[in-house]
Amino acid sequence: MHTSTSARTAPAVTSTNRYRWRVVDIVVAAVLGVAVGLVFWGWNAVGGLWFAAMDGLTPGLGGIAVGIWLIGGVIGGLIIRKPGAALLVELIAAVVSALIGNMWGPLTIVSGLAQGLGAELIFLAFLYLRFSLPVAMLAGVGAGVGAWVNELFVGSSPNIAKTVEFNLTYLGTLVVSGALLAGLVGWLLVRALAATGALSRFAAGREARRDV
Repeated sequence: MHTSTSARTAPAVTSTNRYRWRVVDIVVAAVLGVAVGLVFWGWNAVGGLWFAAMDGLTPGLGGIAVGIWLIGGVIGGLIIRKPGAALLVELIAAVVSALIGNMWGPLTIVSGLAQGLGAELIFLAFLYLRFSLPVAMLAGVGAGVGAWVNELFVGSSPNIAKTVEFNLTYLGTLVVSGALLAGLVGWLLVRALAATGALSRFAAGREARRDV
């Protein structure tokens, strides 16, 4: 009788633990956020030039360069796998980028919030249970949509004042860039990091060992 009761209650305990943040989760989220923030800082010059060049060809096409700025939420969600992880890592990265200094200033933090929320909603839709490549790419798309919605209303020149053609083109390129540069690249980076053993305390690391 005692064994049967334990068996019935075990899933509930496991489910609760799955969503509970550990100290290591918080520490890793902070480290990831800072690391990704440094990536953002480096991408500000390269991505900014790419964005301007593509937008010069066709207004709205610059969105194809945005994906790297969306990668924090994808990586955070894939590694930590807890509610709020995608949002937190993207937000910390945005804060780091803003503190180091860039052309957007504090608006970077607002962008990070919108982008992180977009990725977070995708992981939430799968109840934080699925972390495959398609889910990672969808999270990148969600972050891109978050960026698109934010830029409709925020900034020195909100996109809502621009043409429908521009906004549809920009949305399309953000979706593609989010799926590839944030989703696919983020998933590959997590797999590579897991293969080194650095993620041994996370499900992503244990999965990598099983796949070897």
